[in-house]
Amino acid sequence: MKQQILSVLENYSTWLSRFGEKSQDHQDFFASKVGRSAKNLYYKSPKIGTLAVAPMVACEAFFPWTRRLYFPKQRLPISDAHFAMGFAALYRLTQNESHLERSKHFLQVLEDTRCPKYSEFCWGYPFNWQTVHSTIEAGTPLITTTPYCFEAFRDLHRIDGNDKWHEIMLSVAKHALVDYQDVPTGDESATCTYMPYGRTHVVNASSYRAALLYAGWKLTGEDAYKETADRNIRFVLESQKPDGSWPYATDGSRDFVDHFHTCFVMKGLIKVNTFAPNPAIERALEKGIDYYLEHLFDEDGLPKPFAIAPRMTVYKRELYDCAECINLGVLLRGTNSKLDAAVDHTVKEITSNWVQKSGAFRSRKLLVGWDNVPMHRWGGSEMFRSLALYAESCC
Repeated sequence: MKQQILSVLENYSTWLSRFGEKSQDHQDFFASKVGRSAKNLYYKSPKIGTLAVAPMVACEAFFPWTRRLYFPKQRLPISDAHFAMGFAALYRLTQNESHLERSKHFLQVLEDTRCPKYSEFCWGYPFNWQTVHSTIEAGTPLITTTPYCFEAFRDLHRIDGNDKWHEIMLSVAKHALVDYQDVPTGDESATCTYMPYGRTHVVNASSYRAALLYAGWKLTGEDAYKETADRNIRFVLESQKPDGSWPYATDGSRDFVDHFHTCFVMKGLIKVNTFAPNPAIERALEKGIDYYLEHLFDEDGLPKPFAIAPRMTVYKRELYDCAECINLGVLLRGTNSKLDAAVDHTVKEITSNWVQKSGAFRSRKLLVGWDNVPMHRWGGSEMFRSLALYAESCC
């Protein structure tokens, strides 16, 4: 299996060199001004808005190649961070210096694409993002993107000890501490903002931030990092339902339960627990994994998008979900035999059926056929990294 995975990774690396570092994206249909307006109308008036978004939803379901007609290719920091980590892992596996150089290249890209209006290093989206509440402007830091960039610099620092990477890590950690707001949800718990202003109660956002702040605490020894992280962690723990699930948010309007956000929440808890073991986190993870295995895998034993869906789903299976399944499995390897088996099955499915002749990964299994449009952020870079970590840790 390890050699098969290495072959897939090397072929993907070759394909990426040919294809380029920009790609279409999951948000392309709604990233333009027209798309954002249609999406906003849907949020405000679902009946009328459905008519406005219907053509885009139909394109996504049946003609995914039309993404390029809606929005141009772009590069996103979260992809560059995953590519940096993926090539770092591939270097550790092969000792091929060219992989290390490509990893460093992506760190340089991250330096160049940081959010320009903030003094500390941080990253977000390069497009305006329409959400249910507002439009988040391009260049706004996101707590769901920035931690991956931190981890990319940490990966390289562990390899070459470059002080530059260390200084950037300190800057990112400081950003996570001082540039986000905390809103109390209990005597000792607080939800953090998704970006430096507004939008709270998103469970995975607080989990991401807590894990990054714990890393900052280990870097600096400053208790403010841990104290803030602990409040966010308590919010995450309090948000878990009795059945073990985590809704996307606890604001009463976004209570869907999906695959990759569930993985995000649990990955943050796992990372915090490695810094400071906590029985409450371990109990939550045990319940969460039980729910995850029972409700977020389909009849074929493969990751499915939703346990509780917010709307009609126009695809059957998604590369991003599979990548996050593997990432979660690597972190918990050996602790749950059912999870290990599910992850192994997912890896076999990806390497057998999701790799195109070009070397690129398929993006989605649609209700009819496949979405073969490469999307670096929406699964490609994440799968590249997750397979590298799996080969490194599990084979």
